[in-house]
Amino acid sequence: MKKHFLSIDDISRSETFEIFELAKKLRKNPHGNQFKHKIFALFFKYPLPWSELSFKAGIKQLDGSIIYLNHSTTDQLFKEKALEDMIKSLEKHVDAIIMGAFSQTTLQNIPKYSDLPVINAVSDLESPCQVISDLFTIKEKFEDFEGLKLAYVGDGNNICNSLLLGCSKVGMDIYVACPRGFEPNKKILELARNYSKITKSRVVVETEPKATVENANIIYNDTFVSMGDEKETKKRLSIFLPKYQVTTKLFKFASPDAVYMRPLPAYRGVEVTSEVIDGQRSIVFDQVENKLHAQKALLIKMMGPIILNL
Repeated sequence: MKKHFLSIDDISRSETFEIFELAKKLRKNPHGNQFKHKIFALFFKYPLPWSELSFKAGIKQLDGSIIYLNHSTTDQLFKEKALEDMIKSLEKHVDAIIMGAFSQTTLQNIPKYSDLPVINAVSDLESPCQVISDLFTIKEKFEDFEGLKLAYVGDGNNICNSLLLGCSKVGMDIYVACPRGFEPNKKILELARNYSKITKSRVVVETEPKATVENANIIYNDTFVSMGDEKETKKRLSIFLPKYQVTTKLFKFASPDAVYMRPLPAYRGVEVTSEVIDGQRSIVFDQVENKLHAQKALLIKMMGPIILNL
């Protein structure tokens, strides 16, 4: 594997499946000492409790240690030169850096400052750790990707970008429904379409949710609320609701075996109704569990050859 995991594009298709196999073993035997004497820096610009939780628990389960740098103690560090100094300092103390809520541009500059492995927990452009674990969840649920269709409904954001790359890479069809002006990143969309030519999968972006979810096996969405900006949130809600809300009515257009997925936290009654996310078709808590194991597998692969007793 590459030394850094900043994008779904940083791992090959075969490496993705190797992570899935290791994650399956780790789910059966979640505790070990693979990270004994290893120290991980969790470096988050803004608080992201769900992402932080899965990394902290996973590293602890494998006997690793954590240095946590939260937003309240590092506000002064996010100017470029100060951040460079901090990364160079971390290199003297830790074995890997897990960074969250930074811009993708900032993350791509980190390798200039340090040779440490750097993992993108989530950025403005991608959410690769979430999507790797989601793909693992889908594979465990359906066994194979071939012939599956994932329908993403909502904002073409960082989750959507990583799903486009991940689905097209493993050979699963992905259809995205989003309002005009909220489409996924153009370069990522182009890259996903290139992958789809290799894997013979389909990548479609349109505006109509009903057409997108038709015969889908997975309906996936993410928040279209603007965090911390009430005015922007009101504007977004007027665009997205009610058309892009996932409801039981929308599910009727999907395959009979269709499941619902999304990262937590969820805004029930906004992006998705309670009937859907709390219903029998929802596998959001399978995602939560599998994120723990998939991220551990990813970290083990990135930390180099370690003898596993699984």
